[in-house]
Amino acid sequence: MKISKAVKREVRDVLLLLLFGLLMTVAFGYTKTSKQFWLVGSFTALMWVFLWKGNGLISGIISDRINWLKAPVKSFLALSLGSILYTATSIILLTQLYKFIFDVDFGKSQYMIFSATVVTIIISLFMHGRSFLLEWKQSALDAEKLKRENVTARYESLKNQVNPHFLFNSFNALTNLVYENQDLAAKFIKQLSEVYRYVLDTRDRELVTKEEELKFLESYLFLQKIRFGDNLQISIQLDEVKTYFPPLVLQMLIENAIKHNIIAAEQPLAIKIYAADNYVVVENKLQQKKVQTEESAGVGLSNIRLRYEFLTDLKVVVEALHDKFIVRLPVIEQVES
Repeated sequence: MKISKAVKREVRDVLLLLLFGLLMTVAFGYTKTSKQFWLVGSFTALMWVFLWKGNGLISGIISDRINWLKAPVKSFLALSLGSILYTATSIILLTQLYKFIFDVDFGKSQYMIFSATVVTIIISLFMHGRSFLLEWKQSALDAEKLKRENVTARYESLKNQVNPHFLFNSFNALTNLVYENQDLAAKFIKQLSEVYRYVLDTRDRELVTKEEELKFLESYLFLQKIRFGDNLQISIQLDEVKTYFPPLVLQMLIENAIKHNIIAAEQPLAIKIYAADNYVVVENKLQQKKVQTEESAGVGLSNIRLRYEFLTDLKVVVEALHDKFIVRLPVIEQVES
């Protein structure tokens, strides 16, 4: 049976602490006989083990509950109080144990008081420094990870919007319009240029205003209405909410609904965009196509989730019910400077 690395590490630490306790006894020369050496040495060694490991456990528990970087004073006070209470309790119990077994009262020994003080100071300084460095390192790693994810999300957003399928469908619709209605074809070209201008203008921006996003959406929906006519029904009611959006997020959700659902005269696709409970809700009837491509499934939603994680602590909520598909986007009320 193989012994795990964690067990080996714990055994190694205990042995080193026991050895250090014995060496400390020799260094301070508080013993004159071999019996005194083993009594004092074992007491000191056990004190090191109990205090080091116990305070380490307390430090880990407190660090999991209180962030050193966000609340350094609270963390320091909690760790200091926990260490003092644990240290005092451990020394009292260890002293009583030796008094009961060996009839030796270390409670009145200046050596015990001095040793306990030294041990506590060393351990406290080490644990405080270790906890702070671990929190700082994790915070730096999290920030770098979030930065990479945001860059990836931006790239995916641009890549997903300027895609050949959308361009092909737009030009295909334009080809028909040129022969049928030249005035409408000219307007179509203008709206198509507005769509791609917005994509390029916002590619380096984290947020846009509601008004900017809805103006862009108007151009995008004009193109889609040329393709689908009354078979695509869009309702937008966002007059009462003030919010910012990651660029193209509403368009991505509408495109996602168009891509995955049947749109026909007998099955028109209804999409609603409205505000509710501090969220912007994008809701569409669920009338899925029988064939779904693996590549397209979930890519856009994953992109949106990543972008909102970078901007707010609130989560994007996705609900797939039996007759509708709902995505709730957290309201972002202001741009932080």
